[in-house]
Amino acid sequence: MSQNKQSGNSETILEVKNLQKHFKVGNGVVKALDGVTFSMKKGETLGLVGESGCGKSTTGRTIIRLYEPTGGEVIFKGKKVNNLRGHDLKQFNREMQMIFQDPYASLNPRMTVADIIGEGIDIHNLASGKERLERIYHLLETVGLNREHANRFPHEFSGGQRQRIGIARALAVEPDFIIADEPISALDVSIQAQVVNLLQDLQKERGLTYLFIAHDLSMVKHISDRIGVMYLGNLVELAESIELYNKPLHPYTEALLSAIPIPDPKIERTRERIILEGDVPSPLNPPSGCRFRTRCPKAMPECAIETPVLKEVQPGHFVACHLYK
Repeated sequence: MSQNKQSGNSETILEVKNLQKHFKVGNGVVKALDGVTFSMKKGETLGLVGESGCGKSTTGRTIIRLYEPTGGEVIFKGKKVNNLRGHDLKQFNREMQMIFQDPYASLNPRMTVADIIGEGIDIHNLASGKERLERIYHLLETVGLNREHANRFPHEFSGGQRQRIGIARALAVEPDFIIADEPISALDVSIQAQVVNLLQDLQKERGLTYLFIAHDLSMVKHISDRIGVMYLGNLVELAESIELYNKPLHPYTEALLSAIPIPDPKIERTRERIILEGDVPSPLNPPSGCRFRTRCPKAMPECAIETPVLKEVQPGHFVACHLYK
């Protein structure tokens, strides 16, 4: 696991303040994000985890402006992303890139690999002619593919190879920040570690900052400096990776971590498995107060009345829970 790369560099690259994203569905409103706040240091990896539908991917897509926020602010390198226009927006689109979850759907089947990778190079006028082609070859070799692959089409590759092409496309414009939206969940287990190791190597070489979105908690622990846990549109816990795994504070985090398989059967037999009661509430009609209270084994009367606020209860360890007033 990376060991707090950000500790030697205190420069903040991203601030997310009270971010909200609501979707109209029929006569109702889905509050996919309802006040998410966190910041990131240059060169670190922040893992974002939680069950399906908790708002992880929506967070990433709203930060990069694939979705326009309903409320709140995203500040990247000191500039409000919501206000960017013209040249500043184009520069932002170069500096922040995204690796998508599905390597089969995220690549245009009618374009060759060279055109897919070269598209960003062309948009930002980074190279042309022979230099452009050499840059594409170099990117392919950087992600473990061959220059001979440049003239092939996406359907000629495996899932792992396609994801490597997606990574090369993201790297083509020399970004500083990459949002990796479940980049390994669609891949075979044997390929997942290869892709994660590639991302870590690229981070060391290029000083990249990653927002790594995933539901595989063991993989997130391996790659992340800090981890944020989301539930139904809210961030419920945020801490350094080792701290979160060794000392989870929120009951939801405790339940998630209890479900991770442990290879040592002696430890497995002594560990308590926390089974959450009931289903995840509908985001169309979330519970009052704490959204987790309907499934929480430690719920108190005040949890139905007052919404807990994410606050620092130990150095660098934030939690939104009435147990820690």
